[in-house]
Amino acid sequence: MKKMIVLSTLLALTVAGAHADELSQYKDESRAVAMPFLKQLAAANQKAVSEGGPESAIGVCQDIAPKMAGDISRQTGWKLTRVSLKVRNPLLGTPDAWEQKQLQSFAARAAEGEKPETLEAAEIVQEPAGKSFRFMKAIALQPGCVACHGSNEQILVKAKLAADYPHDQATGYSAGQIRGAVSIKRPL
Repeated sequence: MKKMIVLSTLLALTVAGAHADELSQYKDESRAVAMPFLKQLAAANQKAVSEGGPESAIGVCQDIAPKMAGDISRQTGWKLTRVSLKVRNPLLGTPDAWEQKQLQSFAARAAEGEKPETLEAAEIVQEPAGKSFRFMKAIALQPGCVACHGSNEQILVKAKLAADYPHDQATGYSAGQIRGAVSIKRPL
């Protein structure tokens, strides 16, 4: 009997260790997709602003970022998107329940002093459609982004935003705050 309990405990520890290794591998693979996406998006925004001013950056977030996310999703078979609690485009940026929970956790962790650029969440979840690996990486607002996402006084493109996003909620941020997150959903 004692031998059976020891074997059961060892088996449980082995399964837990394998699960942790699998989770770590999925996190690393997700980071390897999310980080280049964020860097490419930042570069595209910087280029747009330098060539055409802040109004040009709207086109990057409106058209180029969703295309980039769609391309990555098709290449990997995962769903990559950007989400926020204060959405600009409700069709593309509205978080699901798991993402809302993580964004709220990111906000609480940032309020306790964690740096927004270090915030991540990863979990294997059982959902109605099946088991998935979920990953999120916080997006900290960069100084140049206040031209579109800052306070009312900082926003330089009010007319364009009002025309393109009449129900915009994605304002009132200051540099360094969490603007949202890159979210990856990977079916298992």
